[in-house]
This record gives sequence, C-alpha cells and structure tokens, in this order.
Amino acid sequence: MSEMCRRDPRREWIARNRLHPEHASALAALGSIGGGGAASEWLGPGGVLRRNPHGVGFIGPNGVKRIDRSGAQQGGPASGHGRQAVQQDRRRHVEISDPAFLVAVVPDLTGGRLSGHDKDLLGLARRLADADPERPGAVLAVIFGQHKGEGGGEMKEQAFGEAGVDRLLHFGDEAYAGFAPEARLAALAAVERELAPRHWLLPDSPLGGADLGRRLALRLGERPATGVWQIEGDGEAPLGWRCTARGAAERLDIQRPLPRVALVLAECAEPVDETRHAAEPLSLGAEVPSALSRIEDLGQVAVDPAGVALAEAEFILSAGNGVKDWDGFHHAARVLGATEGASRVAVDDGFMARDRQVGASGTWVTARVYLAVGISGAIQHLQGIQSCDKVVAINLDPGCDMIKRADLAVIGEAADILAALVAKVEQQRGGQRDAA
Repeated sequence: MSEMCRRDPRREWIARNRLHPEHASALAALGSIGGGGAASEWLGPGGVLRRNPHGVGFIGPNGVKRIDRSGAQQGGPASGHGRQAVQQDRRRHVEISDPAFLVAVVPDLTGGRLSGHDKDLLGLARRLADADPERPGAVLAVIFGQHKGEGGGEMKEQAFGEAGVDRLLHFGDEAYAGFAPEARLAALAAVERELAPRHWLLPDSPLGGADLGRRLALRLGERPATGVWQIEGDGEAPLGWRCTARGAAERLDIQRPLPRVALVLAECAEPVDETRHAAEPLSLGAEVPSALSRIEDLGQVAVDPAGVALAEAEFILSAGNGVKDWDGFHHAARVLGATEGASRVAVDDGFMARDRQVGASGTWVTARVYLAVGISGAIQHLQGIQSCDKVVAINLDPGCDMIKRADLAVIGEAADILAALVAKVEQQRGGQRDAA
C-alpha cells in the first residue's frame, strides 16, 4: 500500500498553469515525487516523463532554444519584478580589465530607456566581443541625454551592465538633447579618434539611429551595412565576420563582409541574459570640439493618440469584458493621452473596432505602459503584451491571470477607478496651469 503512487489533482493543475503564483513550487514538488529531481520535469501518473516547455533554456522539438524575454512565463514570485530578480541573481559577473578591442554601440534610448531593439543590438555586440575567449573585447555603449526609469548612478550602470555593457560613455550636456545630429556626430568622431573601436553598431530605426549611423559612416569614410539582421563567422581570417542584410525593398538578402559601421535591425541577436557586466563609466581625455549646429529642434509634434497604430503606441489603455461605462472609458483615454486597445471579447461584442484588438489573434504591442481595464487575461492576450515594459491591471477578480501578470494591480470597479484617475490628472493639470 505504501508503494502506491498517489496523485494530487490540484497540484498537477497548478503545475500546468504557469501563471499561478505557486507554479514553480508545484513543479518542484512533482519533480521530487516523480523522481525527476528538477522543476523542469516530473513523472506523470501514467508513468510518462512530463517536461515543462516554458522552463528556462528548454530546447523545443525543432531544436530551437525557448527564451522568454518578458519574464512572465518564468517560475518564481507572482510579480514581474520578482521573476526578473530571480533570473538576475543567477547571472555570472564578468569584468574585462584589459580588452583587446572595443565594439561601440550607440543605442536609441527611446524615452530615455533601453528598448528591446537596443538590447538586441547589445546582444550582437556581445557576440562580436566574446568571439575569441583568449583575446576578448569589450562592449562600449555611447549614450546621449538623460537615462530615465532605472535611477541614476549605480542603478543606471547596473541597467546597462545587465544588458552586456563593459564601458559606458555618457554625453549628458544639453547640447546633445533632442534632435542634435551635428553635436552627436562630433562626439562620436572624438570617440573614434581616441578609442578607435573595431566596430560601430547602431540601430537601423527611424528614431535617430538610422540617420546618425549614415552620418557617422560618411564622416569615417566607411561603406556601411544597413538593414543587417544576421552575422556569421568567428572573426578570424580569411573569412572573418559576414553579415546578411535586407535589400531591394526587403525582397532579397545581401551578404557581405561585416564593415566597421553596421546599422542593425531588431531581433538581430538574443539579448544578454546570463551574465552581468561592469558598465564602468568612461570619459574622454580630450574635450569634444563644439559643432556648428545648423538644425534647430522645435520639439516634438503633438499627435492624436487615437490615430496611433497599436504596434507603435507607447501608452495603451485597453478595455475588456469588465468595462460597462464605455463613454467613461473613451473619456479616460482622451484625458490620459492613451491609445485605445481592446480584448477579443470587447471587439467581438462590437464595442471596439477590429484593428484595436490586442493579442496573438490581433496586434502584438510593445508599449511602455499597458493599462488593462476589465481584462481577465486569456493566453492569447498575454502573448500579445509580453513585450510591454510595464503592465497595470484593473479588475474585480484578484485571481485572474492578468492580475498575476501585472506589475501593478488595482482591485475594484473599473468605472470608479478610471473616474478617480481622470479626476486626479485633471486636478494636477489645473494646478500646473495656475502655477504658470
């Protein structure tokens, strides 16, 4: 009787639900009971070895390593910050005191933060720098303006170190703020004269990297590679590194040796997730000469958030089946300056247009802030928001999957919470007008 294998149906259900707060402990318990000894696999009731396809480093059926960038599908605490902290604590700290060469990266820093494109670019630079273990190189990040969202000082360096940066060169003067290509180009030319990086990598994006990269290539007399999405080789002669770039309006791929200046597309490489680097602050020995600015930055042009495509929106207010006051929802979106989104249920019921649907069956979004109102969190919807930086959820059900995924959760009636939020914003704006 003691040899009988007893099942715990509830524990098995938790092990299958990766969004449950006890998911990791349930996997570990099943692993120990089944003799697997690991949270990634356990012996099922029928004697079949079960594996967790969402575990870190799981190799899929096609031989592709599954990597969850959002951290939402990792085992660990319920909050997103807790999951990321568990993963970060396992990183190996790397310091390169005397690098053989430098790989310079100039990230876009959209909104003052490292974007997903920036992190992919740093992952590619890391690959170039680490190709030869006996003579490793260092990744140099050259940033302009203010870096927001990650704190200052040590917190800023930690954010870049976790993205794979060994040296950090920051030009924070007001002359480099906004659209200032001449001033930034003069700074990059000074970096070239003093440090002479082996490669220059910039994001091929309309946010500034594409323009600045082409200006830099012209200044250095280099023929840049644009639209790069893949590199091959090991950096050794006679082949060296070769890059594959999109050409002919993205109808064909062009291969060529990797030049010194490369403008790279998103998803060119996996971001760094297993090591933490020093991100040591660096300064130039010589003063950067001032550049004659022939461009005046008149600031950003205000646009109607309702006209912004979901895939490009940075702040999305999304409605689900829990929204009953649609007039109040639309008013909140206008006051907050948010682009409207919706779950599939809200679209199917006719409350929102089909192009406003968020999720795997709609639009995959990469917003800085995603505010989900009355959305329970179907798996297709969670897949569509996995690249969002911060997720805020308003819901009556504290146990729904969206609440478990959210970085900040508010339990309550959606209409009341939105009304209070709108009143707070209008009050703050009124106070600012009075002070002016």
